[in-house]
Amino acid sequence: MSDSVETATFSIESSDGSTDEVELPTELIDLLAEEESSAETVADVVLIGFAQRAHALVHHSHGDFDADIEAIEESVLETFEERFGMTFAEMTGHDH
Repeated sequence: MSDSVETATFSIESSDGSTDEVELPTELIDLLAEEESSAETVADVVLIGFAQRAHALVHHSHGDFDADIEAIEESVLETFEERFGMTFAEMTGHDH
């Protein structure tokens, strides 16, 4: 990252013990945050990203997909609604 941009490093750890880190501009996190902490803001964006990807796999992929992917999408969209208090379609204005 550019030396002139202040960043924060976020660690990600999975239940299987694998880990990774991501460095993000703190000002971008502040712009996206409402009243959440920076960690909550990053987690929100992660969940939004996974919901978008699951939605794309089910509704916008070319060809057939495994029926289990629909169950995966349903699960992540339920988690999305629990976290944000609205459906993916309500937040994005994108519904099928």
